Parts: sequence; C-alpha cells; structure tokens
Amino acid sequence: MKNIFDIFIKFFSLGLISFGGPMAHIAYFQKRFVEQLKWLDEQSYSKLLALSQFLPGPSSSQVGFAIGLKRGGLIGAITAFIAFTFPSFIILYVLATFSLGEAQNSFIAGIILGLKLFAVVIVSDASITMFKSFCKDKITISIFTLATILLIFISSAFIQIAVLILSAILGRVFIKTKQDEEIKESKKTKKLPLLIFFVLLLTLAFLANESLELKLISSFYEVGSLVFGGGHVVLPLLEENLNTLVSKDNFLLAYSLAQAVPGPMFTIASYLGADIMNESAFYGALIATVSIFLPGFLLILAFSESFESYSKKKTVLSALAGINAAVVGLLVSVLIVSIGPNAVHSLFDLIIVISGLILIRSIKLPILVTILIFIVIGLIKSFF
Repeated sequence: MKNIFDIFIKFFSLGLISFGGPMAHIAYFQKRFVEQLKWLDEQSYSKLLALSQFLPGPSSSQVGFAIGLKRGGLIGAITAFIAFTFPSFIILYVLATFSLGEAQNSFIAGIILGLKLFAVVIVSDASITMFKSFCKDKITISIFTLATILLIFISSAFIQIAVLILSAILGRVFIKTKQDEEIKESKKTKKLPLLIFFVLLLTLAFLANESLELKLISSFYEVGSLVFGGGHVVLPLLEENLNTLVSKDNFLLAYSLAQAVPGPMFTIASYLGADIMNESAFYGALIATVSIFLPGFLLILAFSESFESYSKKKTVLSALAGINAAVVGLLVSVLIVSIGPNAVHSLFDLIIVISGLILIRSIKLPILVTILIFIVIGLIKSFF
C-alpha cells in the first residue's frame, strides 16, 4: 500500500506542473523516474517509449501507465493514470461548467479569442515538429502529401481511417528498413485485454444510438482506439465524431483550454464530455475521459511484454513509418480546414500567429508564458 501511495504522490506532483504536451511529459518522466528515482533504467524506458509510439492512444499517458504497471502492477498503473490526469481533468470539468463558449462579456470573449489564436500556433508548431521527425525522405513526404490532399478535400471518419490503412500499406511496400533482428526470447501477447479492446470497439458502435451516454462512450472509445501519435492528432477524429454534439467554436475552445492546463492533451475529453452532458456534467466528463484513455491502456496491458519481439520486425517498422507520415497529413489538414479558419479572421491575427510560432520555435518561450501573452492579446482585441 505504501508503494501505491508513493506512485500516486509522484505522478500527482507531475500532473500539477506538466505543461507543454506529450514530448514535454516524456522528458518529465525521464528526469523523475529514470534519473532521479531510478525506478527503471534507460534501456527499459526507451522500450516503453517505443511501445507508446507503436500503439494508438495517448503516448505520454501510456508511458506513465506502463511505469506504474512496472512499479506496482495493475493497481499501480491505474493509480499512476488517475494521479497524473486528475489535475487537468478537474480544471477542465470546472471550466466547462462555466459555459465559457456561451459567455457574452468582453473579458471572457477576449480570453477565448486569445486561446483560439494560441491553438493555431501550437498545432502549427506540432505539425512542423512531426513533419521533421516522420517525413525525411521522398516516400514519406509523398505519403504525407497524398494524405493531406485527400483529407482536405474529403473529410470523414471513414476517409481518415482509410488513409491510415493505405499509408501503412504504402509504407510496407515502399519504405526500406533494416533486416529483422534476432529475437532471443519471445514473450506472448496477453489475450484478455486485447479481446476486451476489440469487443468494445466492435460492439459500442452498434449501441451508440441507444442513449447519449452510449454515444459519448462509443465516440471517445473509437477515437482513443484509432489515434496514432497522441496529443494533437486526436483533433480530427474527435471533431468528426462529435460534429453533431459540439459546435466548432466550443470544440476549438476545448482544445485551447486543454493546451492551457498541465497534464495530458486527451483530457480535452473531460471538457467536451461535461459540455455535451451539461445537466450531468461531472458524469459526462468522467465517462468521456475514461472512454478515450481506456483503449490505449488495454493495448499497453496486452503488448507491454511482447512488444520487443514485434518491434524488431521490418514489416512492422515499415508500416509504422507510413502511418506516421499520414498522421502529419491528418494534423495539417485539420489546421487548414478547421482550426485556422475558426481563429484567424484578419491580417493582424495572422501576424500574431506567425509571431507566436517564431517565439515558440526560435526563442523556446515556455508554453505557459506564451498562453498568457495570447490571453492578453485577446483581451486587448476584445476591448479595443
């Protein structure tokens, strides 16, 4: 019990200060659990990182869940997730209950305006960073370009999934990787969590129209099951799945607020769930949050021991390279089609966005400072 309490305290303290998105969270985990506490060594940590990138779901939260799993078993994993996620969950739930999207006073309107512009900056920054990481040769750049064009002109959840599958096939056929490495010991995939993952994925879709609660669970579970890359990449699938339940303004506001608080980006579900089920806001926030995180955690439970064997196969690496390139296209398409047009309405707005992008990328301005600057800009615009 002492070990579980220790896990809770360590992850909760990180959940209070972890601004900056999944890559920053991974750096926090490295500093705290590898360098300072020595809960695991560098090699073990790098394997967890590779696993989180290979599977769909929230990458940094999956790493935290896996660290908790290694430290305290299943209870330790659940404890790590609750502790790290709780600060952002409760903040976003409270913000949703204020109905910020419906507020008419200039002060709230200014904050919203600033956060919308900030959203454009942060998605642009993520797009550039991911492009540099995943699109390094002619083949991956071609996959990225094809995915972007398709997703700009044909926007639907089906097309998004089809693009990811096509990109995996193209990656497998055209991308060359190193030969398979020798596998000394092959551990089996755990079948029960994998079975639960697929049963829920297949059955929830048929139950979605039975009630608003089931619609919410189905939508968020589907998104959590299909999002590769985590963080910002959740946007296009969420927007498509919830387009009849959430306005574009509220969706963009939810994204901006999720960026403005510490903790995992996937807690955007906390705000959206509370907003959709406004008469039972806490319940809505809770089921949406659990539903979007659950698939990624089931997959971690299934593959945490067997992943090393799979990760050495060139077939898997090639397909994953294709998927990663398409993920960048997915992010760029939602920036062009949705986020940009809903926030940038003038040349002044465009100049502000470009300036913010320069501040983040060249000066490395801390994320919290950038958020405050954009809120001030939004307030100035709304009053003058």
